[in-house]
Amino acid sequence: MARSSSQRVPIRIFNRASRLLGQLRVSDQSFSQDQLVAEAQQATGLDDFGDDHFRGGLAELVRGYNREARLNPFGRLMVRAELSGILKSRLAVIDGWKRDPACLEAAVRQPIFVLGLPRTGTTTLHDLLAQDPAHQALDYWLAAAPGPRPEADQVKRDPRYKRARQFLKVSYYLDPGLRAIHNLTADDPDECRHLLQESFTDDTFDSNATLPSYTEWYAHQDMRPSYRHHRDVLKLIQSTCSERRWVLKYPAHLQHLEVLLETYPDACIVQTHRDPARVIPSLCSLVTRWRGIYEDEVDPVQIGTWQLEMWQARMQHAIAVRSRSRPERFFDIQFREMVEDPVGVIQRMYDHFGLELDDAARRRMRDWRRSHPPGQFGGHRYHAEEFGLSESRMTERFKAYTDHFEVPSENPA
Repeated sequence: MARSSSQRVPIRIFNRASRLLGQLRVSDQSFSQDQLVAEAQQATGLDDFGDDHFRGGLAELVRGYNREARLNPFGRLMVRAELSGILKSRLAVIDGWKRDPACLEAAVRQPIFVLGLPRTGTTTLHDLLAQDPAHQALDYWLAAAPGPRPEADQVKRDPRYKRARQFLKVSYYLDPGLRAIHNLTADDPDECRHLLQESFTDDTFDSNATLPSYTEWYAHQDMRPSYRHHRDVLKLIQSTCSERRWVLKYPAHLQHLEVLLETYPDACIVQTHRDPARVIPSLCSLVTRWRGIYEDEVDPVQIGTWQLEMWQARMQHAIAVRSRSRPERFFDIQFREMVEDPVGVIQRMYDHFGLELDDAARRRMRDWRRSHPPGQFGGHRYHAEEFGLSESRMTERFKAYTDHFEVPSENPA
């Protein structure tokens, strides 16, 4: 077990002061599901959470945070704010459906989902696809607090946008190295994990804290209710712009690919591929650094084994699901193609799905690429050995995947 090295001085001061105050007075620091629910209702003036499906996941998380997680005082503060924010967001979504029930009758038409191992170019591809004026993406601020998409000139006045900017500012201050790993602004396209979090069924939770019981519970859930909620939140957001196609990204959808395809029967699935030995250590570094904000003691070797086995299983699951599905629903992109000719490979993807890439979209994609060069926020430094990973171990575990998709190996340098 290693002490986290990513905590900045303000976090350490906060944790020490909180522990000192805790010694001076007796207080219950545990989480209470009933209290969290009541506080969210009081803060919003709303009381309808919709169906009770979300309560099972929330109960598992509360138990895990109270009994298993090694949260430091700052991590406890973060968790409380996150759970509260998700509950408030769910209340607002249900209220939005009540205000405009007709939005739920609209279709989410032929959405594009970008999937693949993390760190394989999914973010770049997602950002490029979002440049097409015919598309809409899930901007970070809107993912964190969903509602009908406002006009573009109203976005920066929205309190939800301002809160999202402040949260990202604080996050990158707490660990500036995170920006080199994954830079994000409030109006950038983000992962649609936020919509699954509203059902408290998402692997973001156990990435941020030690929650083995939640991990086990989550692995055995029927995700259909969560994905129906995911789809219906998109319907609420698109109620002001339903003519634009969604482009969405979340690598963890691979774990639930059959449910995704069932929920979105006309979805276009784009899967990116890269040598897993190049991306798994990078992913482990991200998880380790982020968890280091929440917990003082972080075990990078445990994280390495966990991430290796989890993503290997997800790749195998995706292969099995795809073998039972219509091949025309999928388009595969090798990482090298994205590096060498991103707009060219996007043109081939459009052709495959019968979509039109016009000159304006092509120009905007090229402009975006020029203004977002790789490594503009510095390099991401890590070593596979930190996580107990070796080249041979990673290559062996993913051999079936790399053989199936003909993924070339890359020079470790």
